[in-house]
Amino acid sequence: MPAMTMAQALNTALRDALTEDERVLVFGEDVGPLGGVFRITDGLTRDFGEDRCFDTPLAESGIVGLAVGMAMGGFRPVVEMQFDAFAYPAFEQIASHVAKFRNRTRGRLSLPMVIRIPYAGGIGGVEHHCDSSEAYYAHTPGLKVVTPATADDAYWLLRDAIADPDPVVFMEPKRLYWAKGETDRENRRAPGFGRAEVRREGRDATLVAYGPSVPVALEAAEAAAREGRDLEVVDLRTIVPFDDGTVAASVRKTGRCVVVQEAQGFAGVGAEIAARVQERCFHSLAAPVLRVSGFDIPYPPPKLEHSHLPDADRVLDTVDRLQFDDTPDLLHLDREAS
Repeated sequence: MPAMTMAQALNTALRDALTEDERVLVFGEDVGPLGGVFRITDGLTRDFGEDRCFDTPLAESGIVGLAVGMAMGGFRPVVEMQFDAFAYPAFEQIASHVAKFRNRTRGRLSLPMVIRIPYAGGIGGVEHHCDSSEAYYAHTPGLKVVTPATADDAYWLLRDAIADPDPVVFMEPKRLYWAKGETDRENRRAPGFGRAEVRREGRDATLVAYGPSVPVALEAAEAAAREGRDLEVVDLRTIVPFDDGTVAASVRKTGRCVVVQEAQGFAGVGAEIAARVQERCFHSLAAPVLRVSGFDIPYPPPKLEHSHLPDADRVLDTVDRLQFDDTPDLLHLDREAS
């Protein structure tokens, strides 16, 4: 299996979708001859022509509105919001129209469209270039929200999103664009759309993460192993739909849970995860569900983002609060006995 960067995997997914389905169109700001700010659409205009991959005016609301009309007309548009915070002018279109069409038409009309959003930090970006806006979309009924953490998932989840009959907000972690991983375009190994994946097995506590926080959780788990802690890492892959089964099974096994996210903590996706875990796993929990997140502030200047973003040390500090001690873990004994 060839190794690709996440950027290359996304480009390949778009290329394969354009090749296989003439209804697929790609458009947005500078996605044409330039190939996008992050070069995700590099070469697509050259190879498929300006009718299939083209630039738009700098008007995010207009971009999404155009995509709505095209999806209603039978196309499968894939649009790019150049940066996460640039997508806010389009939010009225997304919340009022994109998310509501299937419900509004009683299922007679769906909108098969993908809104690609580079999001989160870790690249030294300035204000308006590094927001973590996933909670806005996850809170909007009618939208599916996806965020890959590996190149292989980037390829397959984007293919799934383009093929989906309903609108998908595809959140791409900017700091992972250049992370490499094996990507198999012929034989799918990853779980299907809407399924989480256990990235690392463990028995002492579960780290639940998504997108850019998955490598942080894995780094923390490796560091914890050197100190005698065995942490399991669950990658959500899709925020909506949410895979309660995989998350709950992991927490019931370990008895402890820490949720890791880059976004601000208050009213974020991590809060929803913590609530769902508490509701479904209450009698298996040996400690409260804890969260590690960005601070409740606007995204800071580049020189301060290393303090704002959760890292492995902050995750390990939180794990230490999970009421471990040297006495036998009765919950583990009970689970192993059963």
